[in-house]
This record gives sequence, structure tokens and C-alpha cells, in this order.
Amino acid sequence: MKITVETTVAAPIGKVWHAYTTPEDIKQWNAASPDWHTTAAAVDLRVGGAFSSRMEAKDGSMGFDFAGTYTQVIENQLIEYAFGDRTAQVEFSETPDGVLVRVSFEAETLYPVEQQQQGWQSILNNFKKYVETQ
Repeated sequence: MKITVETTVAAPIGKVWHAYTTPEDIKQWNAASPDWHTTAAAVDLRVGGAFSSRMEAKDGSMGFDFAGTYTQVIENQLIEYAFGDRTAQVEFSETPDGVLVRVSFEAETLYPVEQQQQGWQSILNNFKKYVETQ
């Protein structure tokens, strides 16, 4: 099952792409709630290149690594990647209101679909807020 989340970012496509693909920027926006943060991020943005981010609770009680491999990259348009046995696609489309960022990913079976959608949407909302305030 695929889940899709999206937002429109009121910024130029180059700025949106840069913030989505640059480790220092990723560490600023990649969290689903205020009590979590990303402590490390790495990006090798090319087909076959790897990415990773370390997400941790701010109180140190738990954390996990999110990592995978890029399978398709079209600058300012598309990023596809595999992580574990799942895949995801990030589309960037210019609109009159800004850049539509649409993320589609394969649902996992451990957590309810609603919870997965809310978490990924929350991260995307943080991304929008971060880019628009830079």
C-alpha cells in the first residue's frame, strides 16, 4: 500500500531542492514532533548513492537511523529511493503558489497507516516552515 503526503512551499525550486537534499538543512527540519531531532545526516545524491539520517528523542530515550539508496535523481524534479524492502518517491513541481512537494512511500506493517501518514506529513510540514522562514 502506498501513502502520499504533500505540501506547497512558497519558495523558488532551487531553494526547495537545496533544503531537501543538503545534510545541514535536513538536520534543521527532519523531525515529526518538537521532542525529536535529527543529529546527523549524510547525502550522496546520485543513482546508487546512499543517504542516512539519525533521528533521536531530545531526552535521549530512543533513536533510530533512516537510511537507503537513491534509485533515480532528476534535479529539481524527482528523487526515488529504496530503504530496507520499501521504496519512496519525492516529486517537486512548480505551481503558481510555489513548489508542490509530494512524497509517496510504501506503508510498513508494524504501525497503523494513519500514524505513518501523520508522521511523514508532520516532517513535510516542518520542511515547509523551515524553507519559508529562511
